[in-house]
Amino acid sequence: MKKTRAGCRAWPGFWKLLFLVSVLIPDPSPALAELRIDITRGTVEPMPIAVTDFTGNSSEESRNGRDIARVVAADLERSGLFRPMDPRAFIQTGESLKTLPRFGDWRVINAQAMVQGSVQILGDGRLRVQFRLWDVFAEQQMAGFVYTTVPDGWRRVAHITADAIYKRITGELGFFDTRIVYIAESGLQNRRVKRLAIMDQDGENHRFLTSGDNLVLTPRFSPTLQEITYLSYYGNLPRVYIYNIDTGRQEILGDFPGMTFAPRFSPDGKNVIMSMAKDGNSEIYTMDLGTRRVRRLTNHSAIDTSPSYAPDGKKVVFNSDRGGTQQLYVMEPDGSRVRRISYGKGRYATPVWSPRGDLIAFTKMNKGRFYIGVMRPDGSGERLLAEDFLVEAPTWAPNGRVLMFFRQEPSDSKGRGGRSRVFSIDLTGYNEREIVTPLDASDPAWSPLIP
Repeated sequence: MKKTRAGCRAWPGFWKLLFLVSVLIPDPSPALAELRIDITRGTVEPMPIAVTDFTGNSSEESRNGRDIARVVAADLERSGLFRPMDPRAFIQTGESLKTLPRFGDWRVINAQAMVQGSVQILGDGRLRVQFRLWDVFAEQQMAGFVYTTVPDGWRRVAHITADAIYKRITGELGFFDTRIVYIAESGLQNRRVKRLAIMDQDGENHRFLTSGDNLVLTPRFSPTLQEITYLSYYGNLPRVYIYNIDTGRQEILGDFPGMTFAPRFSPDGKNVIMSMAKDGNSEIYTMDLGTRRVRRLTNHSAIDTSPSYAPDGKKVVFNSDRGGTQQLYVMEPDGSRVRRISYGKGRYATPVWSPRGDLIAFTKMNKGRFYIGVMRPDGSGERLLAEDFLVEAPTWAPNGRVLMFFRQEPSDSKGRGGRSRVFSIDLTGYNEREIVTPLDASDPAWSPLIP
């Protein structure tokens, strides 16, 4: 979201929520605010931060303020970089929080940063939400913004506030104002009902997008629009669809013979890249979304599948067994200059390029175990972050610092059990969190920041 001193934007569909974002007080210069978390150093001790209830002049305003503070604290805690402090330890509370912080009260409880805010219900029913982020020891304001939103937008304001705090202290983009699309699963393993579902990154605002009448697979977000591409079977015929989240409009890209796998958008959102099997051979193709022209990129007797563009669109990573085992390869966007990048033990699959361009995430299979890992685009620096009976389908947060994937438990001989759940993990491999869903969940895809 663009931050302006006074400006407004129209929001499509349900997400017409925020109408004004203004800078409350400009950030001080870096020389005046040294409070910082360096998230490039590996494991980091979480920063103690006090998130106070946002104040209000009525019971409804105060309730909204408590709810917003609760979501902000939960977002920051889930990142693994912050440790929201127990409000029962706060010395300064109540009416005095409407003025400047008493910094000594916050230093006594060892808070390094403090978040203070207020909620006002305007005459037209909209909410005016204000927050300030303070460096307790420097006694300096680090950030301050005012958001105006319709009443249902309070949760999104909380996520945007958490993003602003995360960015100011880490120097990196946040990832809280985002959504996750995934496959919701129910029934026995041999008769699985699979529906397309969507939720906020913290599991809230959950809803189903498809009925479950037809099998759906491999949803992927557009990097430029709030659209999803996914595969669905109508009868036995695979179809690739585009679904616009804001309008609910669904469009068929085409009926494809044989099997079609893992459609993904190009970085500019103008093309979809996918794997299609013709005459028993799987190759990689692109489709121009404007002309619907299909172009073949690979031409090999091996199975080539799971393509993913680099964020600048200048390379494509995919997996292939052309070398005898399933490995990762990189090629030019026209299919030329194919070169292998994975050389570790085991087989590699489902590669996906980081939005930062610095890493490629993958699924690895070795000696009956599955792993989620990352490596540099040249294949160096391989690190394994998660391991289990089955872990698969990594997807990146838009800041390239966190991954989401699904984990499946084994089922018995009658197809019972085998529960699938979605987890996030940061690049340290230590901060793993489950995202709770109403049904079993697989194949998550992380959206870009909501515009």
